[in-house]
Amino acid sequence: MDTEAFRDLLTPLGRDLLAEADGADLTEAGLLATATRLRGRYPADLVNAALTQLRLRDRGRAKFGDDASRMFFTPAGLEQSTRAGVASYRARRFAGLPKIHRTLEVGCGIGADLVARAMAGVPGDGVELDPLTAEVARANLAAFGVEGTASVRAGDGTAVDPSGYGAVFADPGRRTARGRVFDPRAYEPPLDVVLGMAESVPAACVKVAPGIPHEAVPDGAEAEWISVGGDVKEAALWLGDLAGTVRRRATLIPSALGSAYATAPTDAAGGAEIVTLVPDEGLGEPDVRGWGRYLYEPDGAVIRAHLVAEVAAMVGGGLVDPRIAYITSDTLTKTPFGASYEIEDVMPFSVKRLRAELRRRGTGILTIKKRGFAGDVERLRRDLGFGGRRPAGSGTGEVVLVLTRVGDDPVAVLAHPA
Repeated sequence: MDTEAFRDLLTPLGRDLLAEADGADLTEAGLLATATRLRGRYPADLVNAALTQLRLRDRGRAKFGDDASRMFFTPAGLEQSTRAGVASYRARRFAGLPKIHRTLEVGCGIGADLVARAMAGVPGDGVELDPLTAEVARANLAAFGVEGTASVRAGDGTAVDPSGYGAVFADPGRRTARGRVFDPRAYEPPLDVVLGMAESVPAACVKVAPGIPHEAVPDGAEAEWISVGGDVKEAALWLGDLAGTVRRRATLIPSALGSAYATAPTDAAGGAEIVTLVPDEGLGEPDVRGWGRYLYEPDGAVIRAHLVAEVAAMVGGGLVDPRIAYITSDTLTKTPFGASYEIEDVMPFSVKRLRAELRRRGTGILTIKKRGFAGDVERLRRDLGFGGRRPAGSGTGEVVLVLTRVGDDPVAVLAHPA
């Protein structure tokens, strides 16, 4: 889809087509029949653009919930876009600046963050290198009725003088035709370039990959790792007036809040709340101890932020191995920063012994987790008799199998959610 084809979607005819095609069969099996039917009433190129857009909206629900049905996307723009709940959470931090000035966004993509800040009352200008994506971002501003607060133009954001702005937000590209980019110097634009722009404004935030090395975090910056529903989704560097008093933090956003724009300072949905964890400077390295009654699996954002010791202190536990982020304790303590399991058995890893034990327990549902274990999980699942649609285990019991190591020895832990 090119820019002209996308603009045609925004015409009355294009919007009529989108409305008519919404709800049609867009599966691989039904797509051809749907397209053929619509081409009898609309131009073929317009039908192709509309069906592409509707399929992207369907994929976009994972990030934007019901709002995806009024938004516009490109495949690459959807892939890199910030989830609505994360964008709203981050926008509130911008809204908390002592004095709000316009924010320059370098590489605004489809406008997910730009929309969230505008909804929070933070004016801004987005600059997007790809002309089609810039058009899509403008359409999304209009879809949310915030085009009077924010604007988008096509161009090179790094060529804009940021000195007239109160803040900079940047979302560098982290994917090429060969896959994800992990070296911050290979971002597009490179992280060093964006950080140089940030030095010209009072405050800044740069979205980065969750795997960013801690040594790449500049002095004076705060690094924040964010998970949604237990999965680490992204990280951000906060600079200047937006940086907090800590160097790193882990923020956990429940699934219920991860795909919805919101403007309330404290979100709640079905009892779900956003929680954050920061370093306790009084803590040393966590103890290393033998297996207790319970196993705690820290959230991925906690691990990325190097805050496992803080969770171990919360639950009165220690590590089973100093190199593995599994915590064990004899007490069950409720914490949002990790999943807890009650340990039933711990044994040296052996496929033959595990298969016999799972059969003896009448296991019908097997969940496998691993950390520090080199084996292939799917192959192991097949070797244990759980690889097909109907596993070899004829029972109805559920078992969580945790594969890890203590020292150089592989270990299998049989457990169930606490």
